[in-house]
Amino acid sequence: MNQSTSNISAQVFKQLRQESTDKLQIIDLRTHIEVTTERLDGSAHFPVQQLQAAKLKSYLKQQNHKSDQPIYLLCASGQRAVLASNQLQGQIESQLVIIDGGLNALKLLGMPVTKGNSTVISLERQVRIASGTLVVLGVFSGLLVHPWFYGLAAFVGSGLVFAGVTNSCGMGMLLAKMPWNRQAGTS
Repeated sequence: MNQSTSNISAQVFKQLRQESTDKLQIIDLRTHIEVTTERLDGSAHFPVQQLQAAKLKSYLKQQNHKSDQPIYLLCASGQRAVLASNQLQGQIESQLVIIDGGLNALKLLGMPVTKGNSTVISLERQVRIASGTLVVLGVFSGLLVHPWFYGLAAFVGSGLVFAGVTNSCGMGMLLAKMPWNRQAGTS
């Protein structure tokens, strides 16, 4: 299979979507709860944590998707789209196109999204809240209980550096598996 991956800016994607007479094949890679909170109409939902090339291929076949048409990968900021692209490399015939900045960038440009009724906050915000809480807990525990607790803050800080360097967030993957981030009946 000859497949390539490219990027498209949110601005260019917005313009393409507005001008295109064909239906664009958009794959939303966010968690179930993120999609139920808000979504881009016309996108198909395949959470990156559960993404399988065979299931995506089956879906594309049902949609009569032609291999010469690109598949647009969408997430909150673009990071999970990169992960999905790497995971699908060589398994999907169509060109994979990562939407830079993801849904966050599209919303900043005024692209309409459909709001759901979920009150769960985004995975990205959950990671920031959990990381910040653990760092503060480690610092105060180190100050008030025992200096070894500073290690908790150092561990979380190291995890954030690792996530930035590798573009892979272990805490995000863990939080995505929490019950409040999963649709009922999924594993």
